[in-house]
Amino acid sequence: MARILLADDDKGSLDLVRRALETDGHSVVTADDGSEALAALAPGGFDLLVADVQMPGLNGIDLAHKALAGAPGLKLVLMSGYADVFDQARGLEANGARLVTKPFTIEQIRAAARAALGR
Repeated sequence: MARILLADDDKGSLDLVRRALETDGHSVVTADDGSEALAALAPGGFDLLVADVQMPGLNGIDLAHKALAGAPGLKLVLMSGYADVFDQARGLEANGARLVTKPFTIEQIRAAARAALGR
């Protein structure tokens, strides 16, 4: 299955999403914020980046842009409890980014990851 980098500053969400993705057999590496996630990224090291949009420091949208600059084939899922911030992410949809509004169900995040990965 896929190797996924998951970034979220909310420990509860981080754990829930990690377990949901691991249920599908994915290998998930977690990061507590955007800066930590960016440091973990290596070209070709991950198939999918799942990131919360609202994080202190480097937010999920800026993280996604920086990640794509270093790994253009990386797939994206962005999560947020604020629908209006997705307007900032509209350009990323051209790269196949999936946008998931919090709160979401386990099945919704799993489906978003599968869709982003083309599975």
